Amino acid sequence: MLISIAAVAGLTSVVLVDLVGMGRIGFAIGRDGLLPAAVAKVHPKYGTPYRITIATTVLVMLFSGFVPLRELADMVSIGTLFAFVIVSAAVPILRRTRPELKRPFRVPLSPVLPIVSVLACTYLMTNLSIITWIRFVIWMALGLAVYFFWGRRNARLAHEEGRVPVG
Repeated sequence: MLISIAAVAGLTSVVLVDLVGMGRIGFAIGRDGLLPAAVAKVHPKYGTPYRITIATTVLVMLFSGFVPLRELADMVSIGTLFAFVIVSAAVPILRRTRPELKRPFRVPLSPVLPIVSVLACTYLMTNLSIITWIRFVIWMALGLAVYFFWGRRNARLAHEEGRVPVG
């Protein structure tokens, strides 16, 4: 019983932190033009990205109400592990291709540690079920579709680099 209470308390705190994090990520994506600017609208009184936070909360509520916990955990795991793979791979790649970037921190044992991280995360991902991989591929396809049909044309970076005419 005590373990169950601790699990619920732990999950609750993780979900709340994730909701705040997703709100901030959605805000940054909307601010950068990769999603409609309305997504990044900040509440006039509280200064928080309330639209994306509400949308994320509703989405999380729907998923938690209709998808079994084990499947949710697997989907969160594959998404988090994939993000870790990308970040770990980016460290040595950016160090080599963009040496002029400001480096506020150093990665110990680079590039060995990032490579080990990529391999470990990839190994953990390969141990997830096929249905988790199918869901992951569908979610990635949806994200890429949004990027190619909206974000690529409307990204602030594309406008700054002159690749897309403004307006």
